[in-house]
Amino acid sequence: MMTPELTALALAILLQGLQFAVFSVTAQRQVGRRYAASPRDEPRQLTGLAGRAQRAMNNHFEGLVMFSAAVLVVVAGGQSSDVTQAAAWTYLGARVLYVPAYLFGWTPWRSAIWFVGFLATMLMLIAALL
Repeated sequence: MMTPELTALALAILLQGLQFAVFSVTAQRQVGRRYAASPRDEPRQLTGLAGRAQRAMNNHFEGLVMFSAAVLVVVAGGQSSDVTQAAAWTYLGARVLYVPAYLFGWTPWRSAIWFVGFLATMLMLIAALL
């Protein structure tokens, strides 16, 4: 049976896949199908919604690395607890909210939402060590 932390991780990875799809569609609309299918030897800077979708996706890749490591530490160490479970769900909730916050420019909320997810990841690690 999967722990709640592993379930949150699986859902976070699915969210990353969804973000990749949003990025792909918005980027292709901006640069066109011909360029998207090309070897892209001449890079193009994405702007607007496509650029924000790319940055949100990349940010989640970075956060997902730390969150995955935290889940590994908790699960492999047999340290799953109410605290680590709540932190895992908090991370996932923050990442779900982060996508529209970035896409629609919710300032300063985007940064606050990111920080909640980051703190949740750090809390998981601290709880596993105690």
